[in-house]
Amino acid sequence: MNRAVRQYLRDVERTLAAGNATEHSYRPAFKALVESFGTGIEATNEPKRVACGAPDFIVQRGQAPIGYIECKDIGVPLNEIEKTGQFKRYLDSLQNLILTDYLEFRYFLDGERPCSVLNAFRHQR
Repeated sequence: MNRAVRQYLRDVERTLAAGNATEHSYRPAFKALVESFGTGIEATNEPKRVACGAPDFIVQRGQAPIGYIECKDIGVPLNEIEKTGQFKRYLDSLQNLILTDYLEFRYFLDGERPCSVLNAFRHQR
């Protein structure tokens, strides 16, 4: 398993074990993970609003946007989030979008979900 993924899982586990974490508590570890995926990748937490709302992250290479990420707290049912007006606006407006609870990652391309990673590396350390 990739070293960055192992570090991310350790950081998430440590934050969760503290017992007082919120959705925002995991963002530093998540930002580091996303930026580890390639040279020049930058994940900006709480970027400026876009026409459809304010996704939690924008991912860019240089000045070029690659995609957006909407984060929810660990354990929040993502199936329910997909039904919300907020998320539907994102699907209608953002070409590349990831929805995550920091352990499950759902990728959407042009409003369709071509793939998910369902806690696949939770038990691999």
